[in-house]
Amino acid sequence: MDATSGSGPAGALLLCGAEPDAVRPAARLLREQLLLAPAGDRSGRSGSAERWSVLVPEGRPWLDGGEPVDRVLAGWATALAVGVSWPVLALWWDADRAGFTLASGFRRQVGYVWLADGTPAGEDEAMRTFAARLGLDPVLDMEALEALTRPDPDANARSRLLGVAAVLSRSGLALPAGLAPGEPAARLREAALARPDTEPVEWQGRCDAVRTESGTAEDGSPAGPWTRGPGIRVLIAAQLAAGVPLALWGLRRRSGGWAFAGAVLVAQGTLGLAYERMRAGRTPARDR
Repeated sequence: MDATSGSGPAGALLLCGAEPDAVRPAARLLREQLLLAPAGDRSGRSGSAERWSVLVPEGRPWLDGGEPVDRVLAGWATALAVGVSWPVLALWWDADRAGFTLASGFRRQVGYVWLADGTPAGEDEAMRTFAARLGLDPVLDMEALEALTRPDPDANARSRLLGVAAVLSRSGLALPAGLAPGEPAARLREAALARPDTEPVEWQGRCDAVRTESGTAEDGSPAGPWTRGPGIRVLIAAQLAAGVPLALWGLRRRSGGWAFAGAVLVAQGTLGLAYERMRAGRTPARDR
C-alpha cells in the first residue's frame, strides 16, 4: 500500500493456531478455494507449544462480488474458530484500510483497524485483549503492540500489519516467503503454490464432510474435549443456536460474510448431528 495515496489491492491471510492436519477439516467447510501451509510454532505464557498454519484465500468474494474484505474475513474467522481449541487471526487490507480480526471459540471477536496512511482507527483496549487471548508477553509484546496504536508519520497500513506479524514471530509465527500482508491475492497464491508444503483445501461435498467430521471426532485434533458424548452434543446445539440467527442477521444487513459464517455454523452443527447419529448406531449403549 502507498502511504500517501492509499491505493492498493485487497487481500487477506488467515492465521490458525494449529497444525495443518487440524485446520484442514474446518477450512473445507468454508467452501472456498484455499491454500494451506505450515507457518511456524505457536507458544504462549502457559508454556504450551503448538503449530501455526496459514490459509491463503483466492479472494473472489471481495474481488468479484464486491463484498468488503473485512466483513468476509470476520465471518470466515468466526466460522473456523467455533468449536475448536485454537484461535484464528484474519489479516486483511484494501485500498482504504487494513486491520486484523481475532476469533476464538464463541467469545466476542476482537480487532483493530488502520487507515491507509497508517492512522490508528481502533481502540487501545482491543490490543490488550488481543495480546491476552494469544498469550503474548504482557510487557515486551504489549509495548510493541501499543506502539502500533500511536501516530507515526513514517508508517502506513501495510507496515502496521507487518508490525503485528513481527510481534507474533516472537511467539513462533513464521510466515512463508512471499506471504506478506499487503500483497495482492494473486501474488500471495503464487508464492504459496511455489512451496512444496502447500496443499489446496476444497469443499468435498456433504458426504465427504460427514466423513471428515467422523475422522476429526475420532482423533480429537481440533475440538479437544468436545469430541464425544455430552460435550459434542453441547457443541452441536451451540453451533445451530448461533448459526441460524447469525445467518439471518447477515442477510438483513446484506453482509455476505456474516451470512456465510452463519451458514457454515449451521452446516457444522448439522454434520455433527449426522455423525453423532451414525456413531450412536454403531456404538453399544454402555459406551455412549
